Formats: sequence, C-alpha cells, structure tokens
Amino acid sequence: MSVAAIPTRDWALSAEPSIGAVVVGIAFHQWADFSWALVFFGVLGRWTATRGPAWLALAAVPWAILTSALEWFVLVPLCPFWQPIFTLQQPYWIGFLVHLSSASVYPLFAWLCRSPSERWSFKGRTFLRIWSLAAIAGILLLGTFALFAAYDRELPWSGRDPTIDQTFIRHMLTHHEQGILLAEIAAEKASNSHLRALSKLMVASQRGEARILSHWWASWFVEPRQVCSARERELMPGMLDVVEVERLGSTEASSFDVLFIELMTRHHKGAVAMADAHLRDGSDPRLRIMAHAIRHEQQGEIALMHGVSGGRAVFAAFRNMFADNVNSAKF
Repeated sequence: MSVAAIPTRDWALSAEPSIGAVVVGIAFHQWADFSWALVFFGVLGRWTATRGPAWLALAAVPWAILTSALEWFVLVPLCPFWQPIFTLQQPYWIGFLVHLSSASVYPLFAWLCRSPSERWSFKGRTFLRIWSLAAIAGILLLGTFALFAAYDRELPWSGRDPTIDQTFIRHMLTHHEQGILLAEIAAEKASNSHLRALSKLMVASQRGEARILSHWWASWFVEPRQVCSARERELMPGMLDVVEVERLGSTEASSFDVLFIELMTRHHKGAVAMADAHLRDGSDPRLRIMAHAIRHEQQGEIALMHGVSGGRAVFAAFRNMFADNVNSAKF
C-alpha cells in the first residue's frame, strides 16, 4: 500500500489492502524498475550496453544503492511525488533489497542484446549460465521456504534465550491489539480525511505484523502462547488504560483528532521503546529485523500524524533507521 500511495495518495490506504491497491502498487513498482533499466542501458548506454555479464553483475550492488537512495531520499518524499509515507514507513534497506533483486537480472542483457548467431560465440556464456542457474536455485529455495512457512514450517528459531524472544512476541502482539483498536476508532471518527486514511494504514501494518509474529510462534515454539496478564499490560510502555480507550471512543468529532494523535503518539512511543529493547537484548535475527521495521514504521507514523513532510520527513526517516528518536523529536 505504501508503494500504491505514491501516485494515488490516500486512495490506496485501507485497513485491508484492496485488489486495486495491490495492482497499482505492483504496476508502479514495475514501471520504476523499467525506468531505471532504461537509464542504465539507455542514458548510460555508452558505458553499460557493451559490458559483459560479469561487469553487470558487479555493478548491480552500487546501482541498487544509488537508485534506491534516490527514490527513498529524493524522488518519492520530495520532487516529483512529495509523498512522505513511503520513506517514513518503510526502512531504506527494504527498498535496497528490492532494487538489488531487479538489478541482478541485468547480466542477461549482455546476452539478449546480441543476435542469435552471436550468442553461440558469446565469451560470457559460461558466467551467464552459472549466474542464471544460481538465480533459479535462489528462486526455488525462497519459494520452498515460503511454501513451508505457509504451513507453519519456518526455519527453526535460532536465538540464544527463548524467554526474551517469546516475551517480545507476546508483548508486541498485545500492544498491537490495542493499537489496532485505537486506529479502527480513528478510521471511523477522525474529522481529517488524511488522518482517517493514515489510521487505516496503521490498522493494516499492525495486523500484518501481528500475523507474522503469531505465525512465527506457532512455527518455532511447542508451548502455547500465554495471554499477557493485567500486570504485564500495566507495565508495557505506551499501553492505555480502559478509561482512556473509552474516552477516545466517546469523544466528540470536534475534539477527536487532537486526542487521538496524543494517545496514539504515546502508544507508538511505547512500541518503539519495546522494539529498541529487543534490538539490544533479542537474539533471533528475524525477530531483530522485525523489531527494526516496527521501530522505523511507528516513529514514521508519529511524524505523519504531526504533519511532517518534505525535507523534515527525509531527515526524520534517516534518523529513525538508527535510533529511537521519538522522545527527542519536536513536531
């Protein structure tokens, strides 16, 4: 949805990604990939069009760094799209991996651009054959992992202390449960249309993360996941009490937006603190990656609720990748 929101703005944001948003997101991404390929082999064709597959393979990493950085820092949040959601909600490394996967097929161009008769005497055939076989093997391996994961057969948990990782999953699921409730209320009651759309994005992102965390627990651990006690909920940073949630639900429309931003900012800051703690103490690398994504996303959503855009959004997103900045940020 974040990609679809670049050209379509708030239309693409919903609590459950619509087919239209998915189609727009895929189409926009493919258009961007095709555009970068045109730049690489067209605008820069004097240097790239005659290169062999090995050179193109080596160029994939710096090209992915350059193109993903241009999109993340400039083209999407600033000119020409001026859409801060993409940069504030998605960590840079996700875009880099996407661009790297696209650039990794560039070596094939060295073979495709030649006539059929030239392909048989092409000097880079051996490298290209190995590169292609490695790519196919990688796709099959990832597909196999995805198939097993769909049936709760993930790669085994690989951490040091299961108690720390289990506690993070249990607490973050409980925290997200309340976050989804608050965002659902705002999606219905917020006066500002952009805040309503942003609330739907919060619902979608936290639901998606909750599904992944629940799925990992089912795949990694034999024991059933215990419900957090009242004392645990009370000690979680950012958790609201029942009175505050009820007050939000009963607040008049004229003052709802201000109260929601105040309460959800506090709630998100709590999730960021929990994610930061797990980045320090957690051990399974997948959970650490998830914690980093949650930290970046929720700090970004705080900035979005406070209307941050343009250069300030880029600066905030850059800082959010490296630390918890919500306690020092001023909007």
